[in-house]
Amino acid sequence: MNTDGMAPEVQSILAAARERSDGDGRVDVDARSLPDAVAAAEADGRVPLIAEVKPTSPTTDGERTDDPVALAEAMVDGGAAALSVLTEPEHFGGSAETLRRVRAAVDVPVLRKDFVLDEAGLDVVAADVVLLIARFVGDDLPDLIDAARDRGFQVLVEAHTSEEVAAAVEAGADIVGINNRDLAELEVDLGTFESVAPTVPDGVTLIAESGIGTVDDVRRMRAAGADALLVGSAIMDADDAADDTGGPTRDGSAVADVRANTHRFTHVRE
Repeated sequence: MNTDGMAPEVQSILAAARERSDGDGRVDVDARSLPDAVAAAEADGRVPLIAEVKPTSPTTDGERTDDPVALAEAMVDGGAAALSVLTEPEHFGGSAETLRRVRAAVDVPVLRKDFVLDEAGLDVVAADVVLLIARFVGDDLPDLIDAARDRGFQVLVEAHTSEEVAAAVEAGADIVGINNRDLAELEVDLGTFESVAPTVPDGVTLIAESGIGTVDDVRRMRAAGADALLVGSAIMDADDAADDTGGPTRDGSAVADVRANTHRFTHVRE
């Protein structure tokens, strides 16, 4: 993998991922269906949302120290169709143990958000969905998808360009996320989803990722074809994620604020 031209933060994340030790043995999973959860949210009149338990990141200030299980339960109470849990420890403050605790506490699908670069990286913790980033795994993508599915995982393949979407689809991906953040520069442009989404074929569950901070952003991504949205920072620490959905207001407590922010995103009038 050539990391030339990537932001130093990204190079550091990938270097840490290559050096990290893996789990104690093969992981096998009886996965909850993400596409079914997306469809159920739609049928219930909610915007299908993957809410992210995100202690910190290279693009945010500070670190959340609230109980991640309480936050996850608040997200589900707020209407999230699924959750994303960071397991990358050095740059995002995540852990496999956090994912275990969260998945045991909720009944919605849980995505493991990490930088999996090889088959051994799959054998860390049971999750319903595992993330593979097309740019980082390159030609290994088909084999990694097969290896993940052999363990029972569903696979979210993340792309940033139409070429990466094509590679994902050719590799057999049936859940594709388009990341509005350019991982080379860490810059966000919601126009990325709008330009790349038309290259995703029908029948693929399509997720908009990164940069979604307001209800207007939700409407914009949904109008461009997003089946679901993955939102982290705007739920975890936004001062006002939205203000026109008629949902609960923030009261200053972390759990209540996360629940209110999630509700605002899941109950947008489109």
